[in-house]
Amino acid sequence: MNIPFVSFKESNKAVKSGMLTAFENFFDKGSYVLGDAVEQFEKQYALFSQTKYAVGVSNGLDALFLALKSLGTGAGDEVIVPSNTYIASLLAVSYTGAKPVLAEPDEQTYNINPALIEAAITDRTKAILPVHLYGQACNMEAIMAIADKHNLFVVEDNAQAHGASWNGKITGSWGHINGTSFYPGKNLGALGDAGGITTNDEVLAKKIRVLRNYGSQKKYYNETIGYNMRLDECQAAFLSVKLAYLQQWTAQRQAIAAYYNRALAGVGDIVLPFVANRATHVYHLYVILTRQRNALQQFLNQKGIGTMIHYPVPPHLQQAYKALGYAKADFPLAEKIADSCLSLPVWPGMSEEELLYVCESIREFYTQ
Repeated sequence: MNIPFVSFKESNKAVKSGMLTAFENFFDKGSYVLGDAVEQFEKQYALFSQTKYAVGVSNGLDALFLALKSLGTGAGDEVIVPSNTYIASLLAVSYTGAKPVLAEPDEQTYNINPALIEAAITDRTKAILPVHLYGQACNMEAIMAIADKHNLFVVEDNAQAHGASWNGKITGSWGHINGTSFYPGKNLGALGDAGGITTNDEVLAKKIRVLRNYGSQKKYYNETIGYNMRLDECQAAFLSVKLAYLQQWTAQRQAIAAYYNRALAGVGDIVLPFVANRATHVYHLYVILTRQRNALQQFLNQKGIGTMIHYPVPPHLQQAYKALGYAKADFPLAEKIADSCLSLPVWPGMSEEELLYVCESIREFYTQ
C-alpha cells in the first residue's frame, strides 16, 4: 500500500465544483488584484477568527513581517521566539532589523514555555511571538499576562493552527496583531502562496493595508515606504470556497489523531502528542517522538508510508543564524525534539484501512 505524507485527493474532490466556479468568476470579472474576492475572504476570515479585521497578504512569512513592522519593530529591538519552530518565525523578526531571542518549549506540548519567557525579556524586548506549533494552541492567557506586565506586544504565529483555541478563545484572536499562512499544505490552504493577518486594532489593520500595497491607499500616492505583499485575488476566491469546509476537515484530522492515540499507545518508546487541558489541537501535524526515529522513518518508507521531520535542525543551529552566537546544547529541548520527532500522515480523507496499515507497520517495526 502507498500512503503519501499528505494528499489533497479527497479534499479536492469536495471543493472542485466550487473552485472551478470561483475561478470562472475571477476570470470573467477581469479584476485580478485587490478586488471583491479579497475583500470577501477578509470578512469571512475575520468572522472565523473572531476578530474585527483580517487582511490578506502574499504569504505567511510576509504576514509575520508586516505584523511586526506595523508595531514599529526595528533595529535595536528584540523579539522572543520559540527555540523549536520553523525558521520563518525568526526570518520575520530579522526582516525588520530586530534580533530574535529564543526561549525553550514546554516539554509536553512543544509550545513555548511561558515560565521561560520572562527570563528572556530585556530592556530591548519589543514583542513576544508565540507559535501554535503543529496545531495546538499555546497558553495564551499566561503569555498575554507576561506581555501586559512588561508592556510588550504579542504577535501570534498561527500558520499551523487555524481554528485551534485556548480556554475557548480561538488562536489568532489573542495577540495585538497576528499572522497566518495559507500555504497549500496548511489546514486552510490556497492553491499557491497566500497569507493573512488578524487583529482587533483598526489602526494596525489600516497600517497593514497600506504597507502591503506599496505604502499607498490611493493609487500613485505613496504615504510611506511599503511593499508589494498583496493577497492574490484568485487565491482569495479559492480560500473562500475552502473555508466553508475547514470545520469538517478539522474534525477528520482530530478523528485520525484519536485513532493514532488508541492504536499506538504503549508501542515501543513512542511518545504520543500531549494536549494541554485548556488547549484544542487541530492536528496540522501528528508528531511522535522516538529515539529510533531515523530507523523507523526508513522502515515506513520501505512500506510505502510517507513521513516527514518537523524540523530536523532547530533554528539556533542553522547556518543562517550562526551570528546569534548560539551553540549546540544551548537549547537542549529543541534539540531533543529535532533529533526524535516524526510526523505521521494526517489529512482529510484518510481511510481506516490506511490508518490501520500505518499503525500495524509501526508495531511491526518495534517487534521485529
